[in-house]
Amino acid sequence: MTLPPEAWAAALASLPLMGPARQLALMRRWSPVEAWEQVRERGWLRVAEVVETARPDPAGVASLWSSAASAIDVAALWQRYVDAGVGVAALGSPAYPAPLADDIEPPPTLFLRGDPSAISGPRVAIVGTRSASRYGIDVAYEFGKELSAAGVAVISGLALGIDGAAHSGALAAGTTAPIAVVGSGLDVIYPKRHAVLWREIERRGVVLGEAPLGAAPERWRFPARNRLIAALADILVVIESGEQGGSMHTVTEAERRGRPVFAVPGPVRSPSSAGTNRLLRDGAHAACDVSDVLVGLGMSSALRRELRDPRPAAAGDDLVVLDALAWQPASLEQLASRTGLALGDLSLALLRLREQGWVDERGGWYERVARAE
Repeated sequence: MTLPPEAWAAALASLPLMGPARQLALMRRWSPVEAWEQVRERGWLRVAEVVETARPDPAGVASLWSSAASAIDVAALWQRYVDAGVGVAALGSPAYPAPLADDIEPPPTLFLRGDPSAISGPRVAIVGTRSASRYGIDVAYEFGKELSAAGVAVISGLALGIDGAAHSGALAAGTTAPIAVVGSGLDVIYPKRHAVLWREIERRGVVLGEAPLGAAPERWRFPARNRLIAALADILVVIESGEQGGSMHTVTEAERRGRPVFAVPGPVRSPSSAGTNRLLRDGAHAACDVSDVLVGLGMSSALRRELRDPRPAAAGDDLVVLDALAWQPASLEQLASRTGLALGDLSLALLRLREQGWVDERGGWYERVARAE
């Protein structure tokens, strides 16, 4: 049976210790089928010469590939992708997404579920911490929703926290197809809590990654995923991030590619905003609302829909509490001290504000989650 080049590219990606850089070195020297033959039959020495990234033991790695390739039925492996509904795009093929083709580190093989045409038009990546505050979750949801409503595709990594909130907002708008970049095989949903979100993005947009079927979400795959997020985006927006971590790595990858980086300001005492506030100090663009990002995209005249749920105006004790809470989480005792209200009156005001969507409570801490228009 004659197989397409993508079948051989997928087979190469499935070999043990075959990361994107190593496969790219092979496929820049040979076509996918030629690279497979070199790996499987022509001896490991020539392969080791090409794959210099297979250190500290290139000959040993090449020998391992030769042994593993001999045990793989490429036709049967290809059928697995067909049956799973997973598309495969090899670098240089017509189906390969144009925004990645000229990247400084293009993925040699890309796996996709959903509609690849989602990778078109203006695109904004939204990233941030997994341990997001309610403030960060709400801002990410709002940005995702309003960007999608304005015709911008929202990209993120489907992680917990900021990533998931941004994609939830994009799906709520229901206007522009979302894009998710993941660090596991497309049959290995991670994190499991985002299974419904993952499937909905597949249905209404596209989920893509470099990992072959069955690949676990190993730690090394996430920095590789972050570079794809940066490569696909016209603009990167960071909403809540510590000084270190995946979001800051994505910023580095965006800067390597000359992509504008925007950051959402956060409370100066919040560890979750330390990274974003440092980015602003160091010259990143401020994203105080979605219009800042639209201007960065050259869409300043884009019509913005009013997407926030209407809330009754706060008055009396409610307004006093809201002003005292500002945008910094506070305990009941701190609010009592700031407002001078009796605990009973304060508790009733907080209850009303929570019911009206102004305030949220997490673990005994109250946070303001909406602003007056």
